[in-house]
Amino acid sequence: MIRKKAAEREPLWLKVIRIFTGLVFVFSSTVKGVDPMGTAYRVEDYLLVYGWTSLMDYALMLGVFLIIIEFLIGVALIFKLKSSLATFGLLLIMVIFTVVTYLDALYNMVPDCGCFGDAVKLTNWQTFYKNIFLIVLAVLIFSYRKRLKLNLPPVLQWIILVVFIGGYSWFVITNCHHLPMVDFRDWKVGNDMKSEGLDQVKTYVKYKNNQTGEEQEFLSPDYPWNDSTWMSQWTFVDQRIDDSQRVLKHHVLLEDEAGNDLTAEIFENPDFQMVLISNDLDAASTMGLTRASAIEFEASKLDVPMVLVSSSSFEKMDEIKKDYHLNMESLIADETELKAMIRSNPGLMLLHNGIVIKKWHYHDFPDKEELVTILTP
Repeated sequence: MIRKKAAEREPLWLKVIRIFTGLVFVFSSTVKGVDPMGTAYRVEDYLLVYGWTSLMDYALMLGVFLIIIEFLIGVALIFKLKSSLATFGLLLIMVIFTVVTYLDALYNMVPDCGCFGDAVKLTNWQTFYKNIFLIVLAVLIFSYRKRLKLNLPPVLQWIILVVFIGGYSWFVITNCHHLPMVDFRDWKVGNDMKSEGLDQVKTYVKYKNNQTGEEQEFLSPDYPWNDSTWMSQWTFVDQRIDDSQRVLKHHVLLEDEAGNDLTAEIFENPDFQMVLISNDLDAASTMGLTRASAIEFEASKLDVPMVLVSSSSFEKMDEIKKDYHLNMESLIADETELKAMIRSNPGLMLLHNGIVIKKWHYHDFPDKEELVTILTP
C-alpha cells in the first residue's frame, strides 16, 4: 500500500511543468484582464474574419468570459484545484488555440492575436510555435492528471476557485469602467509622442538632359533650380524622399474638414492641449459628452485649447457639438488608432509639447478643482 502511494506521488518534472503552465495562463489572462476593451477588440477581429457578425455586440462579454476561464485554469493548475476538470479544460483550450493560431499564421487572417495583450507582441508564427510547446505540456499534464490529487474536500476547492473568480472579476470590471491599471500602449502617460528626425528627411530630384539623355539626381534644393538656362536644358523626371532617419512615435493622422494635416500642430503644441477622443460618436457615452462640455468651458477660461477627434463624419461631429454645446474644432482620424490611444468613448487626453500628461476615462473626467490644479502652473 505504501509503494502504491509513492508511485502515485507527483514527480518533480510534472510539478515544474504544471506550475510553469499555470503561471503562463495567469500571466496571459492578467495582461488581457488589465485591458478588457483591447481584448474585446481582438474578439471583434475574429468574429469579423469568421463571419460571426451577429455576435459583435457580445464581443466584450465573450472576451471577459474567455480570460476568466483562462485565469481559472491557471490558478487551478498552480494549486492543484479540481485537477481533473482543470487538466481537461487546459487540453481543450490549447487544442482550440493551436488550431486558431495555425490558421492565423497560415493565412494572416488576424495580424495580432493578442494572446499576451499589448504587454508582449508576438508574430502569428511565434504564437503558433508557442502554442505547440504549450500543447505538449498540456498533453503531459492531462496524461498524469491522477498524480495531481489534492487533500482538500471538493467543496473547499470550489470555494477557493469562487474567491479567485470574485477577485479577478473585480479586477476586470474595474479596468472596464476606468482606464487600464497598467497601460502597455504607446500613448501611456509620460510618453513623448513627438516624431524625431524630421530635420533629417531628404528629398532627391532626378533630371534628364534634353540633348544627351543623361540623368542626374540632386539633393534638393542643391541644384540650379533658379538658373533659367540650366532649367531649359534639363527636364524633371522623378523625385524620392529618404525618411530612413525619421522616427514616428505613432501613426495617428489628424485632418480637418478641408483635408489639412494638423497632427503636429495638435499633438506637439508647446502649450497645454486637451483632446476629446471618440472612436465612434454613435456609441459614445452621453454622460461623458455632457461632462466634456463642462470641461471645455473651464479649459477655455484658462486659455487651454480643446479639440474633438473622432472617426465619425464631420456632420455627426457638428451634430454632437450642437447637442452638447461643445465649442471646439473637429478633426477626423482612423478609428483603430483612436481605440489604441485611449480605452474610453469618449476619453480625454492632456498633452504638453508632445508629452502625454494625463488621460481620463469618462467615468473619471476631472472636476473644476482638479482641472485648475493641473492646468495652472
